[in-house]
Amino acid sequence: MAILTGAEPFSHDGSDVGVLLCHGFTGTPQSMRPWGEYLADKGYTVHGPLLPGHGTTWQEMNRTRWEDWYSCVDTAFRELHQTCERVVVCGLSMGGALALQLAQEHGPRIDGLVLVNPAVKFEDPRIRLLPVLKHLVGSLEAIGNDVKKPGVTELAYTRTPLKAAHSQLVAWQSVIRDLPEVTQPVLLLRSLQDHVVPASSSAMILSRISSRDVTEILLEDSYHVATIDNDAPRIFDESAKFIERTTLT
Repeated sequence: MAILTGAEPFSHDGSDVGVLLCHGFTGTPQSMRPWGEYLADKGYTVHGPLLPGHGTTWQEMNRTRWEDWYSCVDTAFRELHQTCERVVVCGLSMGGALALQLAQEHGPRIDGLVLVNPAVKFEDPRIRLLPVLKHLVGSLEAIGNDVKKPGVTELAYTRTPLKAAHSQLVAWQSVIRDLPEVTQPVLLLRSLQDHVVPASSSAMILSRISSRDVTEILLEDSYHVATIDNDAPRIFDESAKFIERTTLT
């Protein structure tokens, strides 16, 4: 199936420090590309994969599950680790949850995590209905494109595929359960106004991980997709400083 223009994966070969950028649910690498270009300009090796079922149609995404998305980022991480001595994993929203699972599985092979509005829980009461609702309707209204900056649009689906959404919710249970296994340095950047993921999601992560090197930064001028919003320059700058600090030999 054809990939939407702008949704293509990206990569850049640079130093022996690699950075993996994981986009969010129903989104595409478009939301991560400016960040990736910034880090590539800093000399890092950067990979921004397109998750299965994304960047095409929401109907196609409904044929994929968490296991498919995780397998994609896991493969991308392993490829980076073959050519890079150190690797930092960055994730936006669901990409943050995928990054956390990578950290749980790969341990010290990952040198740090950068999480932007990471999603491991929702507070929408309709979530309880998903196990049944997913069999009755294919999708609900979109959750993508929560951007404050005028003139900026996230390349994301206009509908939320429910079978895929339910798969994400089920997977979060094990991600949350294993949060104490996360020991890597963590930089978490959270928007004060986020219409998709509640603040309690980041709070849960920070309260349960075992990392000793943890920094939380509040983003005051962005909504959920902060990587292409008003605070994007700060995300890029803070992440570059974090990557440099945590990958020093």
